[in-house]
Amino acid sequence: MAAIEGIPGGQQSLIRWHYLWYVAAALLVMIAAIVYGNIWFLNWVHVMSGVLWTGIDLFMGFVIGPIIRSVAVPVRKEIITRLTPVTLFLMPTLSVIAGTAGWFLAVELGFTELPWPQFGWIAAALVLVTLMTIQGLGYLLPTSLRVCFELQKPQPDGPKIGRMMSRFYYVVASQGVMQVAIIVVMAKLVTGV
Repeated sequence: MAAIEGIPGGQQSLIRWHYLWYVAAALLVMIAAIVYGNIWFLNWVHVMSGVLWTGIDLFMGFVIGPIIRSVAVPVRKEIITRLTPVTLFLMPTLSVIAGTAGWFLAVELGFTELPWPQFGWIAAALVLVTLMTIQGLGYLLPTSLRVCFELQKPQPDGPKIGRMMSRFYYVVASQGVMQVAIIVVMAKLVTGV
């Protein structure tokens, strides 16, 4: 492999700090939608971030994940070390924007004032988004980083990576199930409680 822009041995920095500009821009769009108070704009921010978050999550979990598990370790290393820097800022940003915009949209539309059991759909959405965000930020992201750092070593420890990844796929699968569940909840909210 050829050296990448002055980094010895082709090692590229895992953290691409310039991506923070994209994160800031996305958060500013969300803040503008909340402050501006336009329901259409707020709904658009919520739906787009949710579609991207869900689509990327499901694609990664059910398409890319099985492919990565089936290829040789050098190929796996190349895929993971190129994919992680892109998803490092993207996925947390999408999850935070989808959940936050969704909450403010629910408040604006009066869903938070619904009586029980109708409010149960809002509570279900809140629980699902909270669980997915905690899993993503608290387990999936740190595990991905640890695996990526290990793969960047000259001699990656395969058994160590295996141990780190042992529960990873089950958590990814549970994320997929919760993503589908939240789509059911959102469809119920959009069609009337």
